[in-house]
Amino acid sequence: MTDIPFGAIGFDLDGTLLDTFRDLGAAVNHALVLGGFNAVSVETSKDLIGGGAKIMLARAVEAQGGLPEDEFKRLYKAMLAYYEQNNAVHTVPYPGVRETLEALAAQGVRMAVVTNKFEAFARNVLTQLDLIDAFETVIGGDSMGKGEDGQFLAKPHPAPVLEARAVLGGGSFVFLGDSTYDVGAAKAAGVPVIAAAYGYCDRPPHELGADAVIDSFDGLIPALRGLSAAA
Repeated sequence: MTDIPFGAIGFDLDGTLLDTFRDLGAAVNHALVLGGFNAVSVETSKDLIGGGAKIMLARAVEAQGGLPEDEFKRLYKAMLAYYEQNNAVHTVPYPGVRETLEALAAQGVRMAVVTNKFEAFARNVLTQLDLIDAFETVIGGDSMGKGEDGQFLAKPHPAPVLEARAVLGGGSFVFLGDSTYDVGAAKAAGVPVIAAAYGYCDRPPHELGADAVIDSFDGLIPALRGLSAAA
């Protein structure tokens, strides 16, 4: 009998399951240089991650004066093309990810990835890292289509989190992420959320509004048990 108090878990990808900033930063810099901008420190790309590749590039461009929309679209497409070919060069799972996912699976916990990265990119990098089989579904920033405003229904919109919960059986569900996008989506979906303090938090971890905070992926299972006790 499982001692995990949740039947299903949704995971953010960048900054939660995978340390991706080096490859994302390289893709941003590829586009910036192509557009005549200065490359940025790859380390600073951690501060740009969260809302997806488009927002990431837009922030970097705006910091150097901005671009007309048509020129920005050209750079965005170039960034995506580069990233598609170079998305697992330096990307690695965080310490404890493989072991923890195996422990959760052994107890019958069902798992999904909910990311603002395009679904095809997410599936590709998870496949290259031999992690794809741990998850019943991968929901990307483009998976839920667009809303009436023409924008993708991505986090912090609750739709992708609700879809993940439904696919995983609709029972007790918890979400793990590292940003305001993740916490916002989980709260809007009415599910408990744990913040990954080791990730690319766009706000101090304890100020994200999560129900619990973990300092390493190894802390996930104890945090899950703690949430149950708190409930």
